[in-house]
Amino acid sequence: MAFRKVNGTEQGTAAIAAAGRKKSKRVQFRKWLPVFIMMAPALIYLLINNYLPMLGLVIAFKKVNFSIGIFQSPWCGLDNFKFLFNTSDAWTITRNTLLYNFAFIIVNTLMGILIAVLISEIRSKKGKTIYQSSVLLPFLMSYVIVSYIVYALFSGDNGMLNNTILPAFGMEPVNWYAEAKYWPVILVVVNCWKGVGYGTLIYIAAIAGIDSSYYEAAALDGAGKLKQIFYVTLPALVPSIITLTLLNIGRIFYSDFSLFYQVPMNSGMLYATTQTIDTYVYRGLLTLGDVGMSSAAGFYQSCVGFILVMVSNLIVKKISPDNALF
Repeated sequence: MAFRKVNGTEQGTAAIAAAGRKKSKRVQFRKWLPVFIMMAPALIYLLINNYLPMLGLVIAFKKVNFSIGIFQSPWCGLDNFKFLFNTSDAWTITRNTLLYNFAFIIVNTLMGILIAVLISEIRSKKGKTIYQSSVLLPFLMSYVIVSYIVYALFSGDNGMLNNTILPAFGMEPVNWYAEAKYWPVILVVVNCWKGVGYGTLIYIAAIAGIDSSYYEAAALDGAGKLKQIFYVTLPALVPSIITLTLLNIGRIFYSDFSLFYQVPMNSGMLYATTQTIDTYVYRGLLTLGDVGMSSAAGFYQSCVGFILVMVSNLIVKKISPDNALF
């Protein structure tokens, strides 16, 4: 009888504990319900816009015939991928895509850090706000507007460079939209001018979060402003730099379509230095109407980007585990 009583008591205690846990879960769910409701639209959008289209990856491996449907279309193996590698332009578009993105990462990172440090040194709050807004404004512009700003500078007939700046130095006008050799520099400068504001604001926020006692200690040790930047500010920015760099590496096989298509005004004489994987696929799609080839290119770019992010993160994890993304 004693055993039964004890056993019954244990079962009763377990049942009470289970009921308490269930009640606690209900309370927690009710507590977080408003948060779940606010998250729902974004999660639904993410599901519809980012995950459901992944079913379309099968297009990369099919000879699509819309009259019978995507999933009923015959499989073609890796034939769609051959378009990128069997053409004479395969090396050119791959080289351009990689080199431009490497240049963008390096230039934008260095300029973003430099501008962020300079703005952070401004003592006037109003002045700091003006400079931050000025740096971010190009980032918010459409590339359609940017392309016409560039055209206003480099137009052969009415451009500011040909009509004002070059004559002032006694130089002959240049037909910029027919000379491919100038465009690597032009595109890097335009990309930096437009895109550097995003990284700059992140670095400014990181600098604002640095404890002022570090600067006070450095000043007491005799460190000037330059040494404070090198030994306090820059080490504190390392996590932000690594995070942004890894995210950019993930898209190193992609190119900003508008930058390479609209800014050069789709000039055929500039293809040697402005043709990238994205613009090549777009022009091929317009010419051939091959949806499978376009899907294969996107799938290829995503796979390469995923591998590069994983490898880069692994290297960072080996060197500095605290700064790795995961």
